[in-house]
Amino acid sequence: MKPKETMLNTLLKDKKVVSSNLSSDEIGNDHVSANIETPLRDDAFDMSNAEKIKKIQSYFKEIMETLGLDLTDDSLKGTPERVAKMYVQEIFSGLDPANKPKIALFENKYQYDQMLVEKDISFYSNCEHHFVPIFGKAHVAYISNGSVIGLSKLNRIVQYFAKRPQVQERLTIQIAKELQKALNTDDVAIIIDAKHLCVSSRGVQDGNAATVTSFYGGKFENDATKQEFLKYIEMKTQY
Repeated sequence: MKPKETMLNTLLKDKKVVSSNLSSDEIGNDHVSANIETPLRDDAFDMSNAEKIKKIQSYFKEIMETLGLDLTDDSLKGTPERVAKMYVQEIFSGLDPANKPKIALFENKYQYDQMLVEKDISFYSNCEHHFVPIFGKAHVAYISNGSVIGLSKLNRIVQYFAKRPQVQERLTIQIAKELQKALNTDDVAIIIDAKHLCVSSRGVQDGNAATVTSFYGGKFENDATKQEFLKYIEMKTQY
C-alpha cells in the first residue's frame, strides 16, 4: 500500500471512530464520511429492479399518507410510483454495477504527452444524509500512460458515481480511483465544485455557499503541473 493511501485510510478510520460517538443530527450536519466505498449491504442486488420499484412505491405511499396528503387527488395518486421509478432507474442508478460505463481505451497514436482536461462536466447527485440534491461541475484531467479514453466516457464515469447517495469527498475519490485504474496511471486530477441543498434549503439555509473538493495524483502532485491544471479550468473558452 502506498504511503498516501495509508494516510488516507488512517484518516477515514479516525473519522469512522469519531462518527460512532456522534448523534445522527451531528453526523448529518457535519457531513462525516467514513468510507471510500459506497456503503452497500451484501444483499443489495438480491431483488430485481421491478421488485425494488414496487417496494419503494409502497413505502413512499405510506410516507405521503403519514404527511397527510390525499393520494386520491389526480396530481398525487401517481407520485409514489413516479418516485420509485426515479430512484431505481435514474437518480440512484449508479448503485447498480450493471450500469457502470464500459471503458474502451485507445492507443495514444499521436504521442500526446501533455495533460488532457475535460472541464465543466455537469452532474447531479444526492446527499446521503438528507437525500436532497447536490449539483455542480466536475473538472477532470489526466496525462496519458500510452492509452487515451473517449471524452464522453469521462462524463459517464462522473455521472455513474454521482447517481447514488453521496458525500462529495467520496465522490471525488471514487472518480479519481476509477480513472487511475482504467487508464493505468496515477496521473489524474479531479476538482468538484458543487452546491448542497442540505445547506441552502434547510439547516443554515445559506444559498451562496459552495463546496470544492480535489484530488491530485502522480505528476499532478507537482505544484507546476497542478497550477497548469487550475489555469486551464479557469480559462474562458470561445465556442
